[in-house]
Amino acid sequence: MGIAVNDVNFEEVVLKSPRPVLVDFWAEWCGPCKMMLPIVEEIATEFEGRVDVAKVDVDNSPAISARYGIRNIPTILFFKNGEIVDKQVGAVPKTTLVAKLDALL
Repeated sequence: MGIAVNDVNFEEVVLKSPRPVLVDFWAEWCGPCKMMLPIVEEIATEFEGRVDVAKVDVDNSPAISARYGIRNIPTILFFKNGEIVDKQVGAVPKTTLVAKLDALL
């Protein structure tokens, strides 16, 4: 399902990860976020051990959302070595996310 990340544990889970990290910024009330949920869960399973998948509820983690300028959700940020290396805004097919992850590995 992915690791629930918030303002408190973001640095430890995402920025200090030895693996690439897909971070899904979402909210419970967001329809497109709900559409992306099964795709993100499939990716978490398929890339287990190679990529970490984290989920940030923007309503519960306003500091992290503001820090990365999250204005629209879903937004997926791709981190490698603690730095943003790619970004995807809006609902997209699984193949789009897989291609971005493959490029990081």
